[in-house]
Amino acid sequence: MVVLMSLFYLLTVQPSKRFLRSERPRHNTLKIVGSVVFPVKVYVKLNHSSPRILCLTNHLRNLELIDPIFQWHGPGGGLSSENSNVQISPTGTLILRHFNLSGVYTCSIVYKLTAMQPDKNLVIKYLIYGYSDPKNYCEFTAQYHAAPCNSSHNTSFEKALLQMLSKLVAELSCEVTLIRSECHHVKMQRGGLQNEIFFTFSVASLDKDNMLCQQNACDASHRLNKAKHLIQRYFKQQVEVSRKSSEPLPEIYYIEGTLQMVWVHHCYPGYGMNARIHPDCPECCVVCSPGSYNPSNGIHCLRCDSSLIYGATKC
Repeated sequence: MVVLMSLFYLLTVQPSKRFLRSERPRHNTLKIVGSVVFPVKVYVKLNHSSPRILCLTNHLRNLELIDPIFQWHGPGGGLSSENSNVQISPTGTLILRHFNLSGVYTCSIVYKLTAMQPDKNLVIKYLIYGYSDPKNYCEFTAQYHAAPCNSSHNTSFEKALLQMLSKLVAELSCEVTLIRSECHHVKMQRGGLQNEIFFTFSVASLDKDNMLCQQNACDASHRLNKAKHLIQRYFKQQVEVSRKSSEPLPEIYYIEGTLQMVWVHHCYPGYGMNARIHPDCPECCVVCSPGSYNPSNGIHCLRCDSSLIYGATKC
């Protein structure tokens, strides 16, 4: 975040093709300058406020302008401070509040450099993109020695296991979802056949009311990490109990060493990640541009030549 903040301040001094990203309302102190050479790209977190977007180029900032007139237009038409989500200062600076409308924003400025000169007109273009943080979840796989594959015991065990895991992470506002459960006959090395259940399940953090949280207790990644450790400890304890027990193993039991976990990232429909297009925001879920779409909770915007809008969810 410190690196991004430094990048913001550099970009307000000299516009470039690099990205400007706003995460919190306090970034309103940042000032973004336009360019007549290329549209400046600005990234604003969804439902947050944008930085201050100037209706000026870096050259005009260093000049005295006589009788300047500023006019902003967005994807929905003309912009005015009469809209509670739009703030335009007398000097033409734009702030977008509760941002959710990505697209092309233009500002036209009419001005004179001297009282005797005719009016000059300049149009400055910005590409303002909404983005959100990716949603993350853990995907676990585990194998269990099982009853015969057509046995109802396996089904009952599966239900009990999911209830146990769900209860384990409930206080963290996380949920466990079964992705697949498959029973197979496995030929053992130098041995016979045995039945095994291959479980795949996900653990995801639920949205939580920040007003009820303290410090980082509500942070989704913090809760998800705690849930991950609880589940890993649960399976480790199963192995330890089996080792200490003098009783024969039950018909269905966890096979030591088979628990595997991977992190999965996904974006909301209409958003995607693209490190090539967004090199300064490679882990952001950025709204899909015209010519692309994301129909599901995938991670990339897919090409679609017939898509003409930002945030398309179908082609």
